[in-house]
Amino acid sequence: MNNNLREDRVARRQVYVRYLCAMLVGNIAWETIHLPLYTLWQPGTRSYLTFVVLHCSAGDLMIATIALIVAGMLAGRGWPLRNYNRVTVLSVVFGLVYTVFSEWLNVSVRGSWAYTAAMPVIPILGTGLSPALQWVVVPIASFAWARPRIGKSGSLPQVPPEAEHPLIRRAEGNING
Repeated sequence: MNNNLREDRVARRQVYVRYLCAMLVGNIAWETIHLPLYTLWQPGTRSYLTFVVLHCSAGDLMIATIALIVAGMLAGRGWPLRNYNRVTVLSVVFGLVYTVFSEWLNVSVRGSWAYTAAMPVIPILGTGLSPALQWVVVPIASFAWARPRIGKSGSLPQVPPEAEHPLIRRAEGNING
């Protein structure tokens, strides 16, 4: 297999894993911290609140995954070694737009949850400021942490073929051979 293609694939896999892990940790922390801004925390037991935080964080991870895939399909040719910032911006925008829509739908239309008086609300949108900021701060920090590390030579560290998963090598052999 072409060494550049392998480097691209290895870099992409590393960034996906690092980004999604950082998103999960960041969203669990954010969901825990802003829980008092929602009314559902008040009567909740510790186990119920744990479930709420993990449930919301899993949803955030799904949003992040879909936003990254769509951004990558639209602007990510050669990502993450090229077009990194473009994919980052599109992912953040997609996640933010979905979150604003979801908060509006679940607070204003469905009444699935509600904000406490302590939640700052974005005037025209009626969406809580905390979930909107969450979808700017957490993804940007996660993308910054996940960015590929470029070595002194100006390229990614080399990955020997034997370090790759055997199923990938077997599939490549079927494609190339």
